[in-house]
Amino acid sequence: MRANLAGALLHDPGIVFLDEPTIGLDIVAKERIRAFIRQINRERGATIVLTTHDLSDVERLCERVIVIDHGRLIYDGRLAELIARYGGDRELQVDFAGDYADVSVDGARLVGREGRRATYRFARAESSAAELIGRLSARYPLDDLAVREPDIEETLRRIYERGL
Repeated sequence: MRANLAGALLHDPGIVFLDEPTIGLDIVAKERIRAFIRQINRERGATIVLTTHDLSDVERLCERVIVIDHGRLIYDGRLAELIARYGGDRELQVDFAGDYADVSVDGARLVGREGRRATYRFARAESSAAELIGRLSARYPLDDLAVREPDIEETLRRIYERGL
């Protein structure tokens, strides 16, 4: 894979087409190839056209994505916008400082509870993470929290399964 990539770059092309550039590589080699691709893009200004089923490559390398389903273009735009538009709910995970019977909060659904940890889902259009955290911290002391965005795999699964 490295030799193929080096050969493709010998003549300093303006556009580089890469098909599954990290397939079959171990974790360390994948990250080195990704770093090299980012470097070529940044330093040489080369446009990288990447076709892949490895969604980790997409998340780590792509700002713009094109999604094709059965030969039909269904999305062309920024990766962040794809996730914001089709990704579904965000998730807020909260570790409370104490044990509380009712940890419900307006603007989010409680979807999991384990000990002092609660997991909520919320729609970006209905509440911001800051608003929810503010409401929770006004009622309860908090030890820790994390906000998770929908990932690219979940987003694409939603698009294909629901015909979005």
